[in-house]
Amino acid sequence: MKILVCITYVPDTTSKIAFTEGDTKFDKSGVQFIIGPYDDYALARAVELKEAHSGTVTVLNVGEAETEPIIRKALAVGADDAIRVNAEPIDSFFVAKQIASVAKEGSYDMILMGRESIDFNGGMVHGMVGELLGLPSVSPVMTLEIEGNKAKMSREIEGGKEYLEVDMPFVAGCQEPIAEWKIPNMRGIMSARTKPLQVVEPVDSDKATVLDKYELPPSKGEIKMIDAENMEELVKLLKNDAKVL
Repeated sequence: MKILVCITYVPDTTSKIAFTEGDTKFDKSGVQFIIGPYDDYALARAVELKEAHSGTVTVLNVGEAETEPIIRKALAVGADDAIRVNAEPIDSFFVAKQIASVAKEGSYDMILMGRESIDFNGGMVHGMVGELLGLPSVSPVMTLEIEGNKAKMSREIEGGKEYLEVDMPFVAGCQEPIAEWKIPNMRGIMSARTKPLQVVEPVDSDKATVLDKYELPPSKGEIKMIDAENMEELVKLLKNDAKVL
């Protein structure tokens, strides 16, 4: 069984975000970067499936050289090898084209990734990859089991859960509780240094989007404290100030 896990290089959720060059560039100064949390779930489940079915896990990242520390971390968690497409991840379609190109050459049984990245939260790449490869794409996948050549998955839908079964190969966007995050141990960290990391150049792709500017969300407004017994005043504020009634 060959599994491809796609990981993103995103700011830690505690990072302070700022922009430069007229709010057209993300300021990376002093920012700690991590593997996308949803990608961590996909990676953890991939490692479990590899161990259960005697497979291999390849990690793929579309990014420049600065992303290699998180790739090495993924190798330390349990991936066998890695591929880095040497390009800035311009937009979702560009990234999907790169993933599809690598996947075609590797003939993988499944392509796992997070349901979305936590920087842009687009949640589009898995669907695009599935379309480009002509494969079924399911998201957000919360459980994943393999029986023979079939994958059995579940996901939450409005009002309940949906259970699906697809033939391999397929694409899945993962989220908790598909697996528990794995913390690399010392042995994994040491072995990751010698695991192969292949760098490939990107395939040509039209730029599907144009960035105008970034904008931070508005700062929080003044907080008004209302006495618990003063229901009339609370209703008045919700109606006249907040305009939610």
